[in-house]
Amino acid sequence: MDNVADSCNAVQYRVARPTDRLNELVAFYTNGLGFAVIGSFSGHDGYDGVMLGCPGLPFHLEFTQHANGSPCLAPTKDNLLVLYFDTPEKYKAAIARMVGTGCRPVAPENSYWEGKSFTYQDPDGWRVVLFDGVLNAAS
Repeated sequence: MDNVADSCNAVQYRVARPTDRLNELVAFYTNGLGFAVIGSFSGHDGYDGVMLGCPGLPFHLEFTQHANGSPCLAPTKDNLLVLYFDTPEKYKAAIARMVGTGCRPVAPENSYWEGKSFTYQDPDGWRVVLFDGVLNAAS
């Protein structure tokens, strides 16, 4: 391939995973992280789901919950969603929003993240890293 950027023709992407705590996850990602509900469905072959993202951006998260439940433990403490912030103000506001919901940081599994970010754990045990992209641009 001459140019990898030219070979990926997808115009949108979604990361999806199951949960047994749909309402708790929606609260964590909307109230804590500032994501918006951009779509949802219910009763589709026993599944309910919510799509969360930033309106106008071509990517989002989808969480689904089946009426019969689903095994959905986080695989490891180092499976991460990393959110990069491009100004100190946005980074500090994101941390303040998390603290305002009562969510407290957890120690990262990988020491790389120490001192340059804050790691939080969602209700399913998956980790989200808030990374100060300006302060740590050279990292």
